[in-house]
Amino acid sequence: MTQETRTGRFGFGGGEARTGWAGNRYAIVALVAVALCLVVVTLGAYVRLTHAGLGCPDWPGCYGQVTWPTQPHQIERANEAFPERPVEIGKAWREVVHRMAAGVLILLVMGLAFATHWHVRHRRWQIASAPVLVGLATLLYTAEAPWLGLGTLGLALAILLHGAATWRDSALGRLAVVMFALILVQALFGKWTVTLKLKPIIVTTHLLGGMTMFALLSYFMFRAAGWAHHGEYAPKRAAIVVAIVLVAIQIALGGWVTSNYAALACGMDFPKCSGRWWPPMDFAQAAVLWRGIGVDFEGGVLDAEARTAIQMAHRLFALVVIGHVGMLAIRMLGMPVWRRLGIALGVLLAAQVALGISNVWFGLPIAVATAHNGGAALLLLVLMGMLAKSTKPNDRLFARPAG
Repeated sequence: MTQETRTGRFGFGGGEARTGWAGNRYAIVALVAVALCLVVVTLGAYVRLTHAGLGCPDWPGCYGQVTWPTQPHQIERANEAFPERPVEIGKAWREVVHRMAAGVLILLVMGLAFATHWHVRHRRWQIASAPVLVGLATLLYTAEAPWLGLGTLGLALAILLHGAATWRDSALGRLAVVMFALILVQALFGKWTVTLKLKPIIVTTHLLGGMTMFALLSYFMFRAAGWAHHGEYAPKRAAIVVAIVLVAIQIALGGWVTSNYAALACGMDFPKCSGRWWPPMDFAQAAVLWRGIGVDFEGGVLDAEARTAIQMAHRLFALVVIGHVGMLAIRMLGMPVWRRLGIALGVLLAAQVALGISNVWFGLPIAVATAHNGGAALLLLVLMGMLAKSTKPNDRLFARPAG
């Protein structure tokens, strides 16, 4: 049997137990979820960059409504209820659309968790209990019992994580349950982003959670589609893992830049910063993660030297990422089976560098800055494809029904 027959022309189909029609059905659903997750992540960046993160000052509604207020009497009532945050329809609808897209993504991830364990009755009920508990937690929160709501959510997560730890007959099934737990945590951080008024550590963690969800969904999709290592020469798996870690750190630094409004801390100057190679910087203040409760962080609260330190840290670490990921892409160009992934990795890396520089030179255009965020996600997509392709075949990706 040829290599192409085992893995499909582009790595899809065959090659592992249950990655035929059943595996591809999961892969198709995961592909839809990956595409939607990319939309959610990109919308999140657009919301942040257009200062619409507090477009709805409450949660889970928007000015007490399911959608945003549009009629004059609705706007008047909303302004009376939230005098500190008058209605701005342009910001409100962006935030609501982002929440709705995230809600659909939650349903897709929940569907994957159900589908991969549907053949075992007690698992169905165990997974089904989680959204019921989450709904109860939301009601408790809106009834001004936040700690009781948080405890109920914790119980839902504990039930899911117990399943992920004990259901060992399905590798991707366990991953699906972990993703379901993670996206529930993401919803919690989405709430805190609003209620804690764009606290930078919450905003950055929310971004990292979204990128982690995107990466895990991508890995699930590739593995369900049959991507695996079948003996062809491959780059060292450790190098791929290091690349993923470095990109994740750079994404966190980028999130810290945007959440502290430090994108233009150096003005429109690159490669120098405000005309200097090493401007005055306050790394101590830049590294403070928690700054209390009750502060409105919209627009940022740090002084110029702290913001400059955040911007320079992002620039300097980019050199580390470019060095490692660039060398990995170059190595892959010499491997016939991996060449396309190497080209994709190199092109995306170059595009990210160009977008990052353009953000500075052109004064942070919304389209460029949003594309920079989406480009980071696409880098993760390629790296997770590489990770899946370097993984040994597993005949227990999907659990077999009893009997």
